[in-house]
Amino acid sequence: MAKTSATMIEKNRAFSPFEFMVSWRYLRAKREETFISVIATLTLTGIAIGVATLIVVTSVMNGFRAELLDKILGLNGHFTVFPIEEQFEDYGEVLLRMETVDGVQSVVAFAEGQALASGVGQSTGVSVRGMSLLDIEKLPSLKNSTILGGFDGWDDSRGVAIGIRLAQKLGLSIGDPVTIITPDGVVTPFGTTPQIRSYPVNVIFELGMVEFDSFFVFMPLQQGQDYFQLYRDVLKDGQEPLPLDATDEQIDAAYERIYRVSAMEVFLDDPDATTAMREPLQLVAGRPMIFTDWQRRNETFFSALQVERVVMFVILSMIVLVAVFNIISSLVMLVKEKNADIAVLRTIGATRASIMRIFCMTGTAIGVAGTLLGLVVGLVIAANAESLRAWVSDTIGVALFPPEVFFLSELPSKTDPVEVAFVVGMALILSFAASLYPAWRAAQFDPVEALRYG
Repeated sequence: MAKTSATMIEKNRAFSPFEFMVSWRYLRAKREETFISVIATLTLTGIAIGVATLIVVTSVMNGFRAELLDKILGLNGHFTVFPIEEQFEDYGEVLLRMETVDGVQSVVAFAEGQALASGVGQSTGVSVRGMSLLDIEKLPSLKNSTILGGFDGWDDSRGVAIGIRLAQKLGLSIGDPVTIITPDGVVTPFGTTPQIRSYPVNVIFELGMVEFDSFFVFMPLQQGQDYFQLYRDVLKDGQEPLPLDATDEQIDAAYERIYRVSAMEVFLDDPDATTAMREPLQLVAGRPMIFTDWQRRNETFFSALQVERVVMFVILSMIVLVAVFNIISSLVMLVKEKNADIAVLRTIGATRASIMRIFCMTGTAIGVAGTLLGLVVGLVIAANAESLRAWVSDTIGVALFPPEVFFLSELPSKTDPVEVAFVVGMALILSFAASLYPAWRAAQFDPVEALRYG
């Protein structure tokens, strides 16, 4: 008798092999318990779908934000610098001073303006930006995105670079002329005449962002300064004013042209260090300037993106929650089915705590299996998101995530281990929590009543 009691005490210690054995037997369906097993399988599948969906959606949202950030900051700086009070004629000196500041990666200057671009029977509004080859080489996202032509001899080329979508829209290819029209032309006694000039297309690029590939036109810096009249002519030192009947050759020889730029872009080593870098840059600039950082420029867009990300996570978490509630229903039915078994276990010495642990392990095992399955499926889908998107689009003949709406030409995905761990932890905790009530009910079951009426 003493030996039997000792054996039961050994069996009833917390999470003993005896409890694992009973829990495992309850997970395996007998012929008369097929319905309970089907519910458990559906519960496991629901948890797996919920976990996989959360991992895929958060990965795509992370990839979407990271890709947009990379594209936007690859062309536009972390700071955009505009002059105050005086024209930006000393941009070369200011640029060199700013590049000496610790934490500054590079600084580029540009001449920019809005215009109308015309091709083969088509016209569209564009942003024309004049940049030197030296500054273009500081933008690897632009320099390395060429698909036709190249930037060799860019400063003396007298041509332009356009995006692939703009080229398709205007029906242009390498060597074709594109007409650029701006209303701010030459001032005459009869008013301002539009400025119309044609340039050959020397470069076609693809940045991978629809807005950039269909909106930007690049040209050499001095060509852009001439087009947008970002200059002033002053008499050379010691030069006497010219008579009214002076020839063009005399005017060119007597006057010196001083160019300016519209603004400068400052690229930092750390994009999130804009607050700390603002004051050092203002000090080294040596003149009043306006510094607009990328967070302020895109505050509305990225705030909306963050809100959408949080809302999507909360909504999709409901899938896991609904599946977890099925654990409660399946365990409640299992407890009712096993009334006689519980009574026998209690009679031979199993404690209430042991009964509770048995059913907790049964419910948690369903959650663990579903979570692990969802983890594997979610990681596989997230790693192949673009391939799956392309396959589904080709199969059903419908463009999923069209670039005209979502800005990007491909579906990005970036899996965050911290978020994956959070999703897995949430699913496991909810599965365990859902097992507590049915397990507690099983532990409170009176064996005497079961044996009397069972």
